[in-house]
Amino acid sequence: QVQLVESGGGLVQAGGSLRLSCAASGIITSFVAMDWYRQAPGEQRELVATIDTRGRTNYGDSVKGRFTISRDNAKNTVNLHIDGLKPEDTAVYYCAARRISDLSPHYWGQGTQVTVSS
Repeated sequence: QVQLVESGGGLVQAGGSLRLSCAASGIITSFVAMDWYRQAPGEQRELVATIDTRGRTNYGDSVKGRFTISRDNAKNTVNLHIDGLKPEDTAVYYCAARRISDLSPHYWGQGTQVTVSS
């Protein structure tokens, strides 16, 4: 069955960069839309980035041009590169898979923690 596994999180100083990865099994990422969400303690889950089957991307307003989502078809992996990390980026980041026609994802990863220090 479908499994999504995030990796790449950690503790980073403000201004640094991270690359998060989402490894998929049981699903071909190029056949579905792939999303990245994040959720900080006590806050609502926030959609950060999405990529569709044609490689078109969209980003949440809060990322302010600092995030880049991409797909590696050979590895069946979706990545999120983050530049210029800020303390407010601290959150658990989740990978999700979604049919293009659906509003909400059907599958979720377990999340990876990103912590940005001042």
